[in-house]
Amino acid sequence: MTSSNIEVKIVADHDAESPRTWDNLGVMVCAHRRYDLGDKSGLQQAVDFVESIYSERELERMGFDRSHVPSVHAAIESCGKAVLLPLFLYDHSGITMKTTPFSCRWDSGLVGFIFVSYETLRSEYGYARMTSKRVQKVKEHLRGEVETYDQFLTGDVWGFEVVEDGSEDSCWGFFGGNPLTNGMSSHFTPAVQAEVAAGNFQRIY
Repeated sequence: MTSSNIEVKIVADHDAESPRTWDNLGVMVCAHRRYDLGDKSGLQQAVDFVESIYSERELERMGFDRSHVPSVHAAIESCGKAVLLPLFLYDHSGITMKTTPFSCRWDSGLVGFIFVSYETLRSEYGYARMTSKRVQKVKEHLRGEVETYDQFLTGDVWGFEVVEDGSEDSCWGFFGGNPLTNGMSSHFTPAVQAEVAAGNFQRIY
């Protein structure tokens, strides 16, 4: 129940924008026979990066295949000039993604990778060299990008509709289902925040 002059609805956002269209640090490269995943230009960006650091002779010796995501993955992983994490997909009554393997081998597997070059990190953060601490920090950031993308894939994106004293307000595109931590609460008045904190809202899927 809500206060007599406040009505709050937390509503699933079925028209949410993919976070992979944002200005991300990482480049996400995926290959799946049924789903269009990752960055639209991800494979081309990854291939361009590989071809910028290896000679043609080296690529021939490696048996590099520009159209084969595992081949591109292996080339970047071995170059020592990028931070990279694997991407695993679980496909069963919906899809979900993370950077570590799923326990069920039958419905899951490696689907691609996410990476950022050291050159990009130098440009963005001014890193003169990559220490282990900096690498771990970047990996944590990339995991965050994957977590946000997974929220998009699993439909964990929300909006709100609020009526307070006859005045209506709404906003959409909040990732994560907790209205107190996903950014929604910054749009609420103190009275609405109190109602939501008390669990006085309707969730609509």
